[in-house]
Amino acid sequence: MDYIKKKFEEIEDPRHKSYVSHNLSEVLIIIMCSVMCGLDGLAELTVFAQKRAEFFKSKFGIKAIPSKPTFSRILNMLDGDKVAGVIIEIMLERAKFMKHISNILAVDGKAIRSTSKEGKGSSAMQILTAYLTESGVVLGQETIHEKTNEIPVFQEMLEYLNVKGKIVTADAMHCQKETCRKIIEGGGDYVFGLKENQKLLYKDVSLFIGSKINAENIESHTTIEKNGGRIEKRVCKKVTDIGWLAGKDDWPGLKTVFAVRRITTAKNKTTDETGYYITSSDGTAEDLLRATREHWKIESLHWLMDVVFTEDECEILSENGHKIFNILRKLALMLHKQFLASQTKKISIKANLLNCLLDHDNLSLLIESL
Repeated sequence: MDYIKKKFEEIEDPRHKSYVSHNLSEVLIIIMCSVMCGLDGLAELTVFAQKRAEFFKSKFGIKAIPSKPTFSRILNMLDGDKVAGVIIEIMLERAKFMKHISNILAVDGKAIRSTSKEGKGSSAMQILTAYLTESGVVLGQETIHEKTNEIPVFQEMLEYLNVKGKIVTADAMHCQKETCRKIIEGGGDYVFGLKENQKLLYKDVSLFIGSKINAENIESHTTIEKNGGRIEKRVCKKVTDIGWLAGKDDWPGLKTVFAVRRITTAKNKTTDETGYYITSSDGTAEDLLRATREHWKIESLHWLMDVVFTEDECEILSENGHKIFNILRKLALMLHKQFLASQTKKISIKANLLNCLLDHDNLSLLIESL
């Protein structure tokens, strides 16, 4: 537990010393524990802390529980980006003890809908996250306020993200030459989907692969999975001979184009769609199919933030507060997933949140893994 305290002590306390009655690291520990239990409302947080006062005293040496206004004031004053930076350091430290660290770095943005102005959904604060898909570790995140700003923010993130040896995935809006260049210069590779934002490239790739889709000399890989009543078939077709592709040299590192066809059958209804991609990776068709599927995990992360933590309904007023709770939710999801993966009896993340809320011994097991 001393490790967590020391990490939180690295965060600068913006309060005037003469007015401080609650240690900042202790306040952050209480907030972190409440998020681990699935709470994010200030009223809920305060009641939880009061009911678990003896636990916080014995486990962390916290002698006094702050009031709701104190929690609110501290969340508003703290630099949310600096808190997120420390939490990311904690996650990276935890990653050193993991058996498997994915080389897939997925990047995607998520809006927190409760922050939007009335009648202006696009005004909602968004957080762009760089996420190691297998381990659940966040490598970096930035705040944006308009969807159109996501492209330059991602490019700025690439100035400090460690992408060496990793395959960076993102949705089609990030299929940009400058983004590709920064990834290649950082020692990584990219897998980007193609859509109408790169109209000519999309047209050339889709027409060429479409004309050769049944050719035997095209490398391919197929998977078929059954999940409940759904049957999902995926076929990846990879083309490395791209001498025909106009402007290929304008895309730094570009080696391969490929297509992924997805055929899904459920309740006598079948959908059939094909996505087209470019990549600097020389991986096999199987590797490339895996990369596109791994990207789904960051979308799953964002779904869990809403379904498990109801992030879109969070009523915290300050932007700093939203940033702090957002990164703590990501830490909580990482720890809950890892804990549940080690258990023989399978339960949901939401059920495990409830276990931690009702029994502080369960919460202790989770925190002690840090």
